[in-house]
Amino acid sequence: MSSGLYVALSAQMAMERRLNTIASNVANMNTPGYRAEEIKFSALLSKAGKAEVAYSSANESYTSTRAGQVTYTGNPLDVAPQGDAWFAVQTPAGRAYTRDGRLQMSATGELKTVDNFPMLDAGGTMLMLDPAGGAPTIGADGAITQGGNIVGSIGLYQIPASAKLTRNGASTVIPDKPAQAVQDFSAVGVRQGYVEGSNVEPIQEMSRLIMVQRAFEMAASAVQLNEDSTSEAIRSLGPA
Repeated sequence: MSSGLYVALSAQMAMERRLNTIASNVANMNTPGYRAEEIKFSALLSKAGKAEVAYSSANESYTSTRAGQVTYTGNPLDVAPQGDAWFAVQTPAGRAYTRDGRLQMSATGELKTVDNFPMLDAGGTMLMLDPAGGAPTIGADGAITQGGNIVGSIGLYQIPASAKLTRNGASTVIPDKPAQAVQDFSAVGVRQGYVEGSNVEPIQEMSRLIMVQRAFEMAASAVQLNEDSTSEAIRSLGPA
């Protein structure tokens, strides 16, 4: 079998994976805190013959960490992280991190996300508010005040740039390296009454979708052309 067929098939596999990531991004473009999924592509060189043949390889995906657009809601239980920082939440899979700051207070005072995950402070402890204390005031450093008293502080964490992020639900991720609680709030902080949206760029994703579809069709044509050439060679060179 010629190397051209393998090249075309590898391209189709890469394009299929890219289509899946684009579909996921488009489906979550209105999900607060969602981080777009991207694919790293590389070339694999086959040195079996005299000439090198470049194969397309669908490499590992990665989660884009660029910030999304921040929208004012006026809800005192909505918070948005500023700068390179994440909120920490407790999930059934363990501690996870999110940029989705839509919060709610349970009847017993637990501060939770809209997915019902408890919010954590800088020490990894669940936050408890006073259910009868009224709307809280949240400072830029995450400190929560009710009735003039500080009742807790929302933890902000920084994930190492080299960490690989595993998606845990739509808007939460789990890094393979430990995140560190923020101590210096000069470059990061919390904005009360705001929510950060998805960092998906719809127009860009739709443009990518068109490009990938065309590339997939071209690869499919290359596969068909290779098969036709092989069949023609068999007919020409085979026994009468």
